Amino acid sequence: MSHAVAEQPAVEYGHVERTMVHFDDLDALGILHNARYALLLERALTAYWSDRGVAYQAGRASTPDVFHAVREFTISYLAPVTGTGPVAVHFWLEQLGTSSARYAFRFHSLDGTTTYAEGQRAVVRLDPATLRPAPWTDTARAVATTLLRS
Repeated sequence: MSHAVAEQPAVEYGHVERTMVHFDDLDALGILHNARYALLLERALTAYWSDRGVAYQAGRASTPDVFHAVREFTISYLAPVTGTGPVAVHFWLEQLGTSSARYAFRFHSLDGTTTYAEGQRAVVRLDPATLRPAPWTDTARAVATTLLRS
């Protein structure tokens, strides 16, 4: 969902990715269904990392860092998204550990005046053979450090 024609807003830290809310993302009230926020965040993060070479391509992981699991996801809903169209997802890293990372994020209007939701998402890089925590590669660390909020 990245690759929007319009320029991304400038932010002091992290990154803003536009993502689309589609008709099937809405609930019976015509607002963005609460469960869709996790999916839209996933799409924004996937677009960001994919643009930097960390992705699934041709059925294979481009780097071992793609093999990670969400450990925690929290979200607070502040204002409803009331229809289809683009929304902005601002995300950054609050913490980067040896094998884990903690993102913070907020969903907001394209002009930045309305915050719809905010929260955190923690992930752990796993060894595919053992499913135990494994260190991030130097490739992932190089990208991740650009997202760290200082």
